[in-house]
This record gives sequence, C-alpha cells and structure tokens, in this order.
Amino acid sequence: MATFLYKLGRSAFRRRRLVALLWVALLAVAGIGAATAPAATSGSFSIPGTEAQRAFDLLEERFPGAGADGATARVVFKAPEGQKMTDPAHKAVVEETVSALKKGSDQIVSVTDPYTAQAVSQNGSTAYVSVAYKVNAMELTDGTREALTQAGENAQGKGLTVEVGGDALQTMPATGSSEIIGVVIAGIVLVMTFGSLVAAGLPLLTAIIGVGIGVSSITALANVLDLGSTTSTLAMMIGLAVGIDYALFIVSRYRAELADGREKEDAAGRAVGTAGSAVVFAGLTVVIALVGLAVVNIPMLTKMGFAAAGTVVIAVLIALTLIPALLGFAGDRVVGRKQRKAAKAGAAGDVAASTGDQAEADKPNGGTRWARFVIRRPVMVLLVGVLGLGAIALPAASLEMGLPDDGAKPTSTTERRAYDTLSDGFGPGFNGPLLVVVDGDKATADRTVSTIKGLEGWAAVTPATPNKAGDAAMITVVPKDRPSSVATESLVHDIRDATGDDVLVTGATAMNIDFSQKMNDALVPYLALVVGLAFLLLTLVFRSVLVPLKAALGFLLSVVAALGAVVAVFQWGWLGSLFGVEQTGPIMSMMPIFMVGVVFGLAMDYEVFLVTRMREAYVHGERPGEAIVTGFRHSARVVTAAAVIMIAVFAGFIGMTDQMIKMIGFGLAVAVLFDAFVVRMAIVPAVLALLGHKAWWLPKWLDRILPNVDVEGEALAAGTPADGSSGAKPDLVKV
Repeated sequence: MATFLYKLGRSAFRRRRLVALLWVALLAVAGIGAATAPAATSGSFSIPGTEAQRAFDLLEERFPGAGADGATARVVFKAPEGQKMTDPAHKAVVEETVSALKKGSDQIVSVTDPYTAQAVSQNGSTAYVSVAYKVNAMELTDGTREALTQAGENAQGKGLTVEVGGDALQTMPATGSSEIIGVVIAGIVLVMTFGSLVAAGLPLLTAIIGVGIGVSSITALANVLDLGSTTSTLAMMIGLAVGIDYALFIVSRYRAELADGREKEDAAGRAVGTAGSAVVFAGLTVVIALVGLAVVNIPMLTKMGFAAAGTVVIAVLIALTLIPALLGFAGDRVVGRKQRKAAKAGAAGDVAASTGDQAEADKPNGGTRWARFVIRRPVMVLLVGVLGLGAIALPAASLEMGLPDDGAKPTSTTERRAYDTLSDGFGPGFNGPLLVVVDGDKATADRTVSTIKGLEGWAAVTPATPNKAGDAAMITVVPKDRPSSVATESLVHDIRDATGDDVLVTGATAMNIDFSQKMNDALVPYLALVVGLAFLLLTLVFRSVLVPLKAALGFLLSVVAALGAVVAVFQWGWLGSLFGVEQTGPIMSMMPIFMVGVVFGLAMDYEVFLVTRMREAYVHGERPGEAIVTGFRHSARVVTAAAVIMIAVFAGFIGMTDQMIKMIGFGLAVAVLFDAFVVRMAIVPAVLALLGHKAWWLPKWLDRILPNVDVEGEALAAGTPADGSSGAKPDLVKV
C-alpha cells in the first residue's frame, strides 16, 4: 500500500493543476446540484418492527386521510390574572383564531374548538387549539408555518398570552456562532503547530472543500433519499473534524521529510505513502463505525451514518490527492522562515548548519519528556488514568434514555413556553398524550377503555372514536406525568400488558419509548460488529494481537466516561447553565450507540497515527521503550494538535439551539478529550511499556495468513522505486 500511495502522492504533486481543477469542479457540481435540487419534502421517522409503528400503519389503513403521522400544533391561550378563557371577549379571540387557522392552509386536516373539545383547564385560565396536518413536519410549506405563527401573533395583541407548540414548527437547527469559533480555534492551533500560515491554511482549506462537497451532495440528494434535517449537520460535524486532522498528518509528515533533506516531489510521495497509509486505515475505521449503524435497522440512523461516512471518504481522498497537489503550489512557504533559512544554509553546503539542524530536530521535546516519564512510572500512570476515567464514568450507571421534546428547548422559544403553559394548566401529561388504536368493533374498544381506566398513571381517557367501517377505533390517554418520565413509560407498558394483541399504543411518547428500547437491543450487536471488524483491521495494520485489544478496551473506557459526563450535565444538571442546558431530562436514545460509532472511529485515528510511528521505529530495530519515545517525539505534538482541533470543532456545536445537536457536540468533544489525552497519551504508552516485546507478538500461523499492507513504509525505506520495478532508488535530491 505504501508504494501505491507513494506513487499517488508524487503523481498528484506533479499534476497539481489537474488535481486541483478536478476537486474545484466537483465542488462546483455539488454546489449547483444543491442549489437547483428541489427542497427536501420529507424527513420521515419510522421504526420498523415496533408496536408504535404498527399502530401508525394500522391508522393509515383504517383511518385514511386522517394524517396519523402528520405534524401537529397547539396554540395555547392564557388569560390575564383573575380572568378566565370563558369570558366573552377572550372566547371571541379564540374563535377568531380557530377560523383563521382553518383558512390558513390546505395542508390542515382539522382544527379543534377548545370550547367544544373540552380543551379548557378546570380553573378556566388556559385553553388550547389543536391543529392536525396531512403531512409530517418536514413536508409543511413555509406558508403553512407562517399562517400558524401569524394566527398566534394576531391573538397575542388582544389581551391574551398566546404561545405555539408542537412539531409543526420544527425546522432545520439554527447554526450557532460558536461553530465558527471552533474553526477559528482550529486555525490558531494549526498556526502554532506549523509556524506557517500557509501550512496552517492547507488543512482548513481542504477540510472546507471536502465538507462543501459532502454537505452539498447531501442537500442535492435529500429529496430523493428522504434525508432528515440533522443529517447534513452531523456530516458537517464529522467531516470537518476528520478533514482537518487527516490533512494535518499529511502536511506534518511532508515537512518532516523536507527536514530530512528530501526533494519536494519525493517528500510529498513519502508523506502520502506513510502518513497517508495511516489516514486510509483510520478513515476505514470511521467508515466501518458509521456504516455499521445500519444494524440498528432504523432508516433515519442508517441514512445519517451513510451520509457521514461518505463525507469521511471524501476527506480521505482529499488528503491523499488534493493535499500533495496544494503542497506543490505552496513551495517553500509550507515551512516557517527559520526552517527556510536552515534549508538554504544546507543547500549552500553548510554542513555545520545541517548538523545543527539535525541536532535541533533530535532534541527532546514535550512528547519525548512525557513518554520517558510514562516509561519510568507505567503502573502509576495506568492506575491514575483508569481510576480517573472510571470515576467520571460512574454517572453512566444512572443513564435514562428518551428523545428530547419541547420541554428541553430554551425558555426563549415559543414551543417551550407553550409546553410550560400546558403543564401548568392541564398537567404535564398533556404534552405527550398516548394514542391507543383498537383493531376491533365498538364493544372491543369500550372494553379497552374500561381496562385502561383500571390502571394507574393516567389523567384522562377519552371515549373511543370508531372509523366509518366500525372495525377500528382510537382512544386518547393523557398520562399524569411528563412525556419523558419513568411513570409515563410504565403506563405505556401497563396498557400493552393489560390489553390484547388487537390493541396497539402509539403517539410521539410511545414512539420514543420503542425507539429507546430498539437502541438498547442493538447496542451489543453493534459493538460486537464494529469492534470486531476494527480489531481485525488493526491486527492487519500493527501485526499484533495485544495492541488492537488494548486499543479496543481503551476506547470502551473513554466512551463510558464520556457518557458519564453527558449524564452528569444533561440529566443531572451539573454545570448545565455553562453549556446552555435549561431543562434536564433523559439522554437522547441514540446517544450511546452514536457515540460508540463516531468515537470509535476517531479514537482509532489517534491509535493508528501514534502507534504506527512506534511500530515503524520498532521494526527498524529500536527497543520497545525507545520505540515509544520515538513515536511520541514524532507524533505527540501533531496528535495533540489534531485532538484540540477536533474538540474545538465538536464543542462549536454546543452553541446550537437544537438539544440533540448540542448533546452530540458535547458528548463527542468530551469523548475525544478523554480518549486522546488520557487513553492514547497516557494509558497506551503505559501498557506498551509494561508489555515490552510482547506488545508486538503475533502467532506465526496468523503472520503467514495476514497480507503485508506496509503501513510503516518499509518498502520506501528500503528504496523501492517509484515505478514499482526492481531498479534504482528514486531520486532523493536535497532541497
């Protein structure tokens, strides 16, 4: 592989104008496709094989045109202190609003009058109008949303407090300025790492191009592939982070090859042949983790995984081709002034200067000093790292999973205020009513109502509403507690246990419960698939059994610790105000499995980049301890910079208003922090120091079976020619 990538890097360097033109053309085509493609009309959410989904399917069949899975909205009215919604003046405002809503859009199925639908609170202070739509939230037109918000605003100025809630207001997550801050921090770190604006700008430029192509492609295909609103956001989050990191490692290795006196084209080839090999395998682990999300069998999650994986593939291809091409354009400016002066001195024949430069490069740096410290005290470092992460992981034992609702939104939003007003006037359960679907006649439906009323945990049970054929009915059950509570989940299970197979429970709350259960059931098979495939991949890369095993166990430790931090902040509320968490609640159901998928791939990035350099030194004759120090001397600074950049990019998404994106951004940032700086920088060298030569042990029978992918570039070190023939060494003309 190293030889092939070496030739690819040299070719891209030599034909840099063509390569750059091709990538710019791809960006233009993707951009035009995104601009001209029809707007996404759907972001459907389905959970095959669950009771809630079967109930929705039955509603579609028995209640055609009812918009069973359509968007809903509630316009909530609150009278001034001492007044009631039944007062004639207030009643007139509500009826006027109902009339305006009915005329506002042809996507509406029904608008209920609160005075005929018993939607006025017992004390008369609050009333609400329910609006049902034919299509889901992502298919609503802008005109429909505007009519909804306008109706609320018109009523607001007539003596009432009016708020609008429901998924009908769901839109694309608002972008926060902190994302831009994350990119700025990445730029600062790159400048500090390279000491050159040109070298720092290359990873940022190529990452933005890669993300631009990826996100534009997703936007162009969103309507065709039924992609949800968060798909492009998550693809951008992951693509930007890995794009910067992969480019960073190629540029760093290129500069190191130049420092060794390589001619520029050869240095580009060797950088792609060595660091590029690590990029390929690191990218493969990320792709495996993201594509593996398909085993959960939730279409939305599968599409998110494939879209993000596609962006990662683009990032890898850009690192292998566009980076060496741009290095060709950059010339000597890719290194700082000090290095350029040293290169000129070397070119002029100043042997003393060259010797001095080499001595400077071999001087112990921060990575060298840290590695020697760990080697001297491996047991202490290992215990501190494991116990520290173990303590942070403790809150994960209290993990409660669900999906965020309007109650998790900031109090500045009308959805959150509508949620709170309904809770105050009718009880928290009104924000998450259950829909019970009876597959039977009226007698069966009436028995179901009686059975439900014999259970605990409900606040209201409506009479059964049959369909025209009389062979099915709908019953609405309002829980006593809020939708995301354990009590409401228990009520759903109690109804299912107390009724027969012909009674199905659905609604947003039941769908969330089924979603959480499905995610729980899929976690172990997913872990086995992803960790198993990655273990085989890393065994191939490192030609070792214990190194991949240590990598996998360290990853699990960092993920559990990150989950513990997420629980502490978003569920318990610790430091919640610092991260903009205004309402604590259960952790998003997909969070554990999504973190496993994304963080595993990213963790393996650092494992591959750091340990590959150690193995490279080991196979070239250094003792295990010396190889660890060498690996840290060459890679620690770059891995540290890459981790800081990735943390900054992920942390930037904490500033978004969408609770799901905020939680994912925080979780991924913390996970990278733990994995890069505790696991990879401390636990990994400590374990390798304790194992010594055994760390690189591989059974002879397995060694014969595994192909040699040459990630370390041994063929290049041995002087394999660029054309792959067995002739003279490639030209190594000094700068």
